Amino acid sequence: MLTASVASACEGLRDGPKGTVTQIVDGDTLMLDNGLVVRLIGIQAPHLGLGRPGLDDWPKAAASKQALSDLTLNKPVLLRYGGEPKDRYGRLLAQVFLRDTAGTWVQQQMLLEGMARVYSFPDNRACLPDLFAAETRARTGGLGIWSDPYYRVRRADRPADFSSLSGHYELVEGRVLKADKTGGRVYLNFGRYYKEDFTAVIDSRALRLFSDEHLDPLKLSGALVRVRGWVDLVDGPRVAITHPEQIEVLAVP
Repeated sequence: MLTASVASACEGLRDGPKGTVTQIVDGDTLMLDNGLVVRLIGIQAPHLGLGRPGLDDWPKAAASKQALSDLTLNKPVLLRYGGEPKDRYGRLLAQVFLRDTAGTWVQQQMLLEGMARVYSFPDNRACLPDLFAAETRARTGGLGIWSDPYYRVRRADRPADFSSLSGHYELVEGRVLKADKTGGRVYLNFGRYYKEDFTAVIDSRALRLFSDEHLDPLKLSGALVRVRGWVDLVDGPRVAITHPEQIEVLAVP
């Protein structure tokens, strides 16, 4: 197994509760002996249907759950917070660290094994550079979920490929043809026909976060980027951008 030390990674977190892992719900959710339910913030594992109507298991979901079990079950852990500490379901939103000699960072380890993708929120953006690096290592190595076509990185210049992907979380790469601002939103257009081609849409609240980071998405015209988010099919395939880390700049013109 790969080892992920956290001696200098992900600084600035706030210590939370400790406990021992007693149950694995899926590849990014676990339960502790003190009754706490923990959502591993910063990653998204393949979903398990868990018997819920209309929800099927994603490919590799069982393998992801088993990987988290192998890593954490019956082991003591420390929870640490880098943003909003709890979701609307009462789950704790924490970075999870094994209380072992290496201080193994569970999210990073799951990404290194290719058993999850990076998944962030506007109010939980800590540690992302380290998590992206771990994901990239597994993806380029074709490990875990990255060996399954279901999780392949989509091409922005192939909008027809998105026809069955509404409601899917996807990684999409392409070159921005034009960045334009209209009605308080910025549109990153990847083709000439906005009602058919792939578009990333940045709303006004997200633009404030870009401004806070001294980032100007209007300067992305011509840049090669990787976008991640949930796909919808309104005026062609698109992804709503709620915070800057959903856009990785791969090359600038």
